Amino acid sequence: MSDESLPPDVPPDALPEYAERVLEVAELIPPGRVMTYGDVAEWLEEGGPRQVGRVMALYGGAVPWWRVVRSDGVLLPGHELRALGHYRDEGTPLKTASRAAEGHVPRLDMKRARWDGGERAEGHT
Repeated sequence: MSDESLPPDVPPDALPEYAERVLEVAELIPPGRVMTYGDVAEWLEEGGPRQVGRVMALYGGAVPWWRVVRSDGVLLPGHELRALGHYRDEGTPLKTASRAAEGHVPRLDMKRARWDGGERAEGHT
């Protein structure tokens, strides 16, 4: 979004409303659990996995970004070791990497780690 497309009373560094909503969901995900990009979009009933991924790439540094993940459980390329540290600290379920896996980096165990938003979703609007 360019500054020209913003209404005159909105500061140029203002966070778009959709981005705020995505980041709020990321903050609700409990430690040791994850949601996919598609899960977040579905929960918000707006956008899709690509839009959520774009928000996380641009604005996600201030929230637990490692809890919003790819649906196949592959760790975020370029951030695997940082994410892995968070997953280990939080006890997030992981699958051991096969010997054929590049760098032998584990994947998330999506069956056990995926959060449906049910336990703490009551406060979400």
